[in-house]
Amino acid sequence: MDGATFNVPFTTDEVLAGLDDRTVFELERDHGNTDLIRAIEAAQIAGPFTSVSPWELEDPSGVRRINAAGYAAIPFGERYPPLMDFLDRYLAKSRQIGLPVQSLAPWRAALEAELVRLVASLDTSHSDSRVFFTNSGSEANEAAIKLAKAFRPNATYFVNFKRAFHGKTTGALSITSNENCQSPFRPLAYETLTLPFGDLEAFEALFARKDPKDVIAVMLEPIQGEAGVIVPPQTFLSGIDRLSKQYGIPVIADEIQAGLARSGYLVPSIEWGGMSPDILTFAKPLGGGLTPVGAAVARKAIYRKMLGGMNFKTHSNTFGGNSMSMAIGLKSLEIIRDEGLVARSRVLGKIGLERLEALAKRHPKLIKEVRGFGLWFAIEFHPVVPDRIALGMKDLVGEFTTILALMMFHRGGLHANLAANSHRTIRLTPPLTIPEDLYDAMFDRIDAVADEIGSASKLLIRTPPTSMVDLARISMGV
Repeated sequence: MDGATFNVPFTTDEVLAGLDDRTVFELERDHGNTDLIRAIEAAQIAGPFTSVSPWELEDPSGVRRINAAGYAAIPFGERYPPLMDFLDRYLAKSRQIGLPVQSLAPWRAALEAELVRLVASLDTSHSDSRVFFTNSGSEANEAAIKLAKAFRPNATYFVNFKRAFHGKTTGALSITSNENCQSPFRPLAYETLTLPFGDLEAFEALFARKDPKDVIAVMLEPIQGEAGVIVPPQTFLSGIDRLSKQYGIPVIADEIQAGLARSGYLVPSIEWGGMSPDILTFAKPLGGGLTPVGAAVARKAIYRKMLGGMNFKTHSNTFGGNSMSMAIGLKSLEIIRDEGLVARSRVLGKIGLERLEALAKRHPKLIKEVRGFGLWFAIEFHPVVPDRIALGMKDLVGEFTTILALMMFHRGGLHANLAANSHRTIRLTPPLTIPEDLYDAMFDRIDAVADEIGSASKLLIRTPPTSMVDLARISMGV
């Protein structure tokens, strides 16, 4: 076949007009992450979905659901009108080149300055910090890891914490505490020493047996997201910061999920935790749900150690800092500020956690624990099969519990998230702009589903046999 005349299976016009749902499933199954597609199809949560409002999704049968998913990366909901209106104006009026890799860039310059200003408004020691832009949170953490290593070239390992999640790219994976994700890829890029999250004494005791000069950096989330919204004692973060500074160890604060209003704070490691991190990473909400944007903000001395002088080519990427992403990032910060979404997240989060705690008390055979911080919630379920009879399949039972719970809430009109570093846990990350009536309805729907199910064991009974068979086949690799 002549390469100049290759056939395109589907034109853009055809996709815009709408592909048949079965065709979409078959294409995804045959050419993408096959077993993920099979699993969400078996659980009847696959869609495809269309947005009928920024806060609601519609499935192919016309059923509407509140969208509390998106892994904190959809801060305003789908196609939020103020953001879409700005995007239309940007596309119509901006004449800046799209990939200004080796040139001045007004949009990039503006967002660099805004991020530094934001951090410095909370911690003046960052007034001359520098920004490196990426396309994702994982890439932002990769940049942070390399910045720290370049700054401490003779140090040999990182300190992280149990159930931490910093990404799945090679460097970030080294510091993501998840054996299932790590084991196929050993030896990992960096040696890491893992401590209990929230245990300041364990961190302090480390230096009775380890030389602080060997630590490249301490990396942590102020609140652990993928672990299921795990909130440490408030003094833990300030204690980590104090001891790290005492020993001259840099601290990397991963604000990718917690930061920029999701937690009810702009930068919770600073505002809530009392830290003064040396490097901070941001991503998810910065893209407004429209485009990938990540950023590492580092002290000037750390930044220049890797990228100073003629070493400015030591780390780079092609699409980081592209003009459209920078414009959307700047507008996203503007919306967070102008609409008061930080304070709104904190106020609604308090109301939401109180409702979830009341629900947990009403449904003790189904719900083991609830947690929340701002508009960021986790519901942990009892296992569908008790641990005492799960034998060696505790992790598999945990995965089944999560998927079946997602399935039941989906039936009840709520689209939720998995928790990548926690079994039997689903997370709710509703848009920061969700109307209060829909927000109330979200908890009403959780209550109604919990009433219907009653206990964790009944998740199995309520699941269609065909779904159970399909999920079992996938778990066995069939």
